Amino acid sequence: MSDNDQRDQSRPTPPAAPAAPGPEPEPIKFFGTTWVEHDGGYALRRIGMAAGSLVTAVAAAFLLRMAYEGLQIGDVGPFLSISVVVLFAIASSIAFAKTWESFGTRPRPSSDEGALKGLKAIGFIGSLIAYFLRCLVEAPGEKLRRAEYERAQAEFARRRGARTGNPAARRPKRKR
Repeated sequence: MSDNDQRDQSRPTPPAAPAAPGPEPEPIKFFGTTWVEHDGGYALRRIGMAAGSLVTAVAAAFLLRMAYEGLQIGDVGPFLSISVVVLFAIASSIAFAKTWESFGTRPRPSSDEGALKGLKAIGFIGSLIAYFLRCLVEAPGEKLRRAEYERAQAEFARRRGARTGNPAARRPKRKR
């Protein structure tokens, strides 16, 4: 090692910039925290996620159609064929409703979200369509997180405003 390398290693690293005071915004999957200021390619991400979810939903519908045609070729009978179509339709509608609902409210700790995972997996086309439609308006879950973030900022400002002066310099309270 040369003398320059040793000097570079012994130099103290400059301190990291202090974090901004106050609450931090919660990142959204695929969007990070770009939803706060709508910067950092936010619009492109929304367009990309909307297009990706729509393309995936169309491809999944095509695969389900091929599976249905396989049932027709296998000559399994009309009851099973209709049952499969109805099952996927119901599962997709429930998955759509639950996914859409999850963009606006947080699930309660005692909710049945765990029990619905299998149903949502079967009706994944409904979830993809809900994601597509929400991406046309905003990042999925942005409205909920924005409300929580603004509430946390207001609470922080309220608590911060209550702190005035140096508590050590205050006079002691008189006893009555």
